[in-house]
Amino acid sequence: MIEKGIRIEVNKMNTTEENTYKKGLFYTAFSYILWGILPLYWKMINNVSPEEILAHRIFWSFIFMIALLTFTKEWKNVKDVSKRMINNPGLILLLVISSLLISINWFVYIWSVNNDHLIEASLGYYINPLISVLLGMLFFKEKLNLWQKLSFLIAAVGVLIMTYHYGQIPFVAVTLALSFGLYGLTKKLTKLSSGIGLTFETMAVTPIAIIYLIMLATQGELEFLSFHVPTNLLLIGAGIATAVPLLLFASGAQRIPLFMVGVLQYIAPTITLIIGIVLYKEPFTKIEVMTFSCIWTSLLLFTLSNSRSFKKAEFKLKNRNSLEM
Repeated sequence: MIEKGIRIEVNKMNTTEENTYKKGLFYTAFSYILWGILPLYWKMINNVSPEEILAHRIFWSFIFMIALLTFTKEWKNVKDVSKRMINNPGLILLLVISSLLISINWFVYIWSVNNDHLIEASLGYYINPLISVLLGMLFFKEKLNLWQKLSFLIAAVGVLIMTYHYGQIPFVAVTLALSFGLYGLTKKLTKLSSGIGLTFETMAVTPIAIIYLIMLATQGELEFLSFHVPTNLLLIGAGIATAVPLLLFASGAQRIPLFMVGVLQYIAPTITLIIGIVLYKEPFTKIEVMTFSCIWTSLLLFTLSNSRSFKKAEFKLKNRNSLEM
């Protein structure tokens, strides 16, 4: 009877863990799918300037988060964070930097979508995981194995191919990758939940967004509250379109292993790339094929770098080199 009871409890635990894993997988994958199709949303309001879209995205994200925190009764946690900020000015500085970085990222992404640079934008988010690892090396002394170093070299070759062909650095891709990578670094340093973190980040830049919208209104250039109702609704919905994937990701990432998050993160740029090529007929020449081939090879190598077979191969290679010396 005791053994039977133990088996039932173990089965319950296994079922609970499996359900948690499935939820985490769904939430995380769905968040990346939403991020991948987000360009379709911005394309629907491409008659509005990227600057005004950004201002609305900031303002309505802040309003949405205030409503969400009220609904979920998290104001106690907000007060606790506020007290931490009073006693730690460094945290305030990090949140301001974080808000500026994510604002830059949002603006460049909106601009790239509405100016037919979707393919380059997807390249930026393919590069982003490698930037994050590089920042981990610089700030947290994280070490790379042989295969990971090789993956960085291959990715660098891909970027150099595009740079040489166009005669300039792919600024959209590099800016998106760097801004989001550095944003991730500040999030790691502040250690705030995504909801509370996003609330404070948008709060920091909301006054600037409001001032900019007022300035547009006084100049008669404000698209919002024009007679085009769908545009007004889409601008208001920009807050929800921003916050929902972020909250889904935060909820899902806590339930699944980090390596699975790493695999799933390629969903978004892949969808964006397909949208750019198939729906909006952006050119995908031999140069783009060469660049993306390098990036995809790099990411595949990087993803597999922690597998047992790769670690064994690295161990054998090191032993061979030491014997030759």
